[in-house]
Amino acid sequence: MITEELSLPLTDEQIAIEQANFISKVYAWMAASLVVTGLVAIFTFSVPQLAELIYHNNIIYYGLLLCELAVLVYLSFVIDDISAQEATALLLIFAAFNGLTLSVIFLIYTSGSIATTFFVTAGTFAVMSAYGYYTKRDLTTVGNIAFMGLLGVIIASAVNFFLQNETLHWIMTYVGVLIFTALIAYDTQKIKETNILGNSGTAEDRKEAIMGALELYLNFINLFLRLLDIFGKRKDD
Repeated sequence: MITEELSLPLTDEQIAIEQANFISKVYAWMAASLVVTGLVAIFTFSVPQLAELIYHNNIIYYGLLLCELAVLVYLSFVIDDISAQEATALLLIFAAFNGLTLSVIFLIYTSGSIATTFFVTAGTFAVMSAYGYYTKRDLTTVGNIAFMGLLGVIIASAVNFFLQNETLHWIMTYVGVLIFTALIAYDTQKIKETNILGNSGTAEDRKEAIMGALELYLNFINLFLRLLDIFGKRKDD
């Protein structure tokens, strides 16, 4: 006689627990990425010749940016076909490349203003991510508007790279703050709700957490850079 084992649906409490455990993994990998970025940036700045080389040599600086983009695109395309360990390595490699390019902010801004802006960004991130996690409101419309706004900012920034219009620059900076603040809440809700339930502890679960961490990491870094542009105290002032 053959018996079939029926899997009972998860209760609301079980779903809430699994979602909380998953989002904690996302935050952990995001935090690890930020630590890698920070350590690489500080180390690079501590070697004056290296920091100056990146800052003053456009070929090297933009070459590093292209490496970042290449790793980001590659990870996004192959995430389903690689192991969890490979996905983790690519995330941390991306964070390290970002640390190299971000090291130049120590040449431009005072350490005090960088630290202050980081804590402001962290506080903003905590509030908006908590809102996205706990709110019952569907943030899909907010996310779509923010994404369209982001495309506009990217296009306008590319145009302004040639125009060098200061007014347009500041408009894009303030708009960028609003966009990435909204995206933090939206992406947190999306990550929470699209997590596949029942696969906790598997390789797929870890890869989901890695991709979620990457999204939130990018939002954090972009918000930080725009706030630093607004509030950062330049060394030459």
